[in-house]
Amino acid sequence: DIIPQPLLDQYLSMTDPARAQTVDTEIAKHCAYSLPGVALTLGRQNWHCLKDTYETLASDIQWKVRRTLAFSIHELAVILGDQLTAADLVPIFNGFLKDLDEVRIGVLKHLYDFLKLLHADKRREYLYQLDEFAVTDNSRNWRFRYELAEQLILILELYNHNDVYDYLRHIALTLCSDKVSEVRWISFKLIVAILQKFYANSANALGLNFINELVVRFRHCSKWVGRQAFAFICQVG
Repeated sequence: DIIPQPLLDQYLSMTDPARAQTVDTEIAKHCAYSLPGVALTLGRQNWHCLKDTYETLASDIQWKVRRTLAFSIHELAVILGDQLTAADLVPIFNGFLKDLDEVRIGVLKHLYDFLKLLHADKRREYLYQLDEFAVTDNSRNWRFRYELAEQLILILELYNHNDVYDYLRHIALTLCSDKVSEVRWISFKLIVAILQKFYANSANALGLNFINELVVRFRHCSKWVGRQAFAFICQVG
């Protein structure tokens, strides 16, 4: 009753491979781009009308189609709510995590926005995978690591101080030693944000352990770039 059935049928047929050959080679990409708007119009109670189409697009052979969905999956999660997101979007999100860098960057840019919508137990599963974002198909793709550091600053609020110490601390330390200065700079802010997290939660022992680790790793580093990093961390703090 929300939109005419012929119009919906026409939209759903955009994933038909024959349409790509006869109408527009990028018709599936246009379909993927419009999907969050169609989902919002139909409402979550009618998600079943779009579910199969979404799954078809998510496995499309063209990476540009998958990339389009990866950039908007956090918006779709808001529209669908936590239950449908956990059931229908999380498996696709997990697939995007293992995709090409061109697709993964879409997930990474809105990682915080997606994770904050998940229940705490489901969100915790991603703690063990966050360091995988530091590995890219091309090591020269430094913007990927920059984006990871930027997202981690936001993500800190989603996890308790013990999880931050056990899982996110070592990622931050690795990024601080990156070959690209822009990545190191944003990572210094991440280091300070982690320290602030510890002391805001009265986890003084963890904070002190982390400071001692920074002293050993950077302050007493045999290379000048390490000692410079320590000075910059102090400056940011």
